[in-house]
Amino acid sequence: MSADFSVPLWRIAHARTGDKGDISSIGVVAWSPALYPLIADQLTPEVVARCFAHRAPSSVRRYLLPRLHALNLVLDGALDGGVNRALNLDSHGKALSFLLLDLPMRVPDHLVEHLAPDLPPPQGDKP
Repeated sequence: MSADFSVPLWRIAHARTGDKGDISSIGVVAWSPALYPLIADQLTPEVVARCFAHRAPSSVRRYLLPRLHALNLVLDGALDGGVNRALNLDSHGKALSFLLLDLPMRVPDHLVEHLAPDLPPPQGDKP
């Protein structure tokens, strides 16, 4: 039996955010087909709604795209009325994918070889 460990979603997948009016759409694509079942199992509408609770989406819909090893998350009412009405700094919601990519995900140790590498530590200023 393998042990699970936790990594941020960005080690499992990459993401891109789009918008239309007051709707945000976040596409999440697994780095490897072997990792797709993890995002399909763990990135549920309920998890996504909790992640974006501060944006108070009226609903979260999830579309599975197994042949692309991806899913599309659609958050209704998450952009404060849309580009022309929102007073926030990110009225298009482009940064929402980065917030999502920080979610912790459980990974079985036998899939570690498929993960994106961890970030190197900061090097600081060099003289």
